[in-house]
Amino acid sequence: MQILRKAIVVVALIAACAPQAHAASRSVDLDLARQMAKAAEAEATAQQTTIVVTVIDGGGHVILLERMEHAQFASIDLAQKKATSALYYKRPTSSFESALKGGKIAVLALPNAMPAAGGVPCMVGRDVVAAIGVSGGNNAQDDLSAQAGLHVCEAALQDTASR
Repeated sequence: MQILRKAIVVVALIAACAPQAHAASRSVDLDLARQMAKAAEAEATAQQTTIVVTVIDGGGHVILLERMEHAQFASIDLAQKKATSALYYKRPTSSFESALKGGKIAVLALPNAMPAAGGVPCMVGRDVVAAIGVSGGNNAQDDLSAQAGLHVCEAALQDTASR
């Protein structure tokens, strides 16, 4: 009887974890991070600016950090902070920028919140599987570049989900 109870508990735990395991299996690897960076850099070039791109995984670990030639060195740190902020708060960093522009100075007290556009999360359902941070242009240029990288991420994960 005790063995049966343990087996039921194990089956229940496996069933409870199944959706989380499915979402986690759709992750961003180095090849996809490179594609995201390439799209972001192409957009930056179209905007006539140079950028630093950081792609992090759902745990906040850097998968890729790339600096275009002539991009400012400060953008290395800023791109990482934008990606981290997007991951931690599950929203684009432009939302913090908008809140600050609207007079909500409390945004400045939020830990790891970066109130400058250019960081966006890549979501699968409610889970952040990756985030991209871009810095080097003005905030609007950074945001356009980050969005270009995000579209690549979303398209790749959608392809994975449909298989």
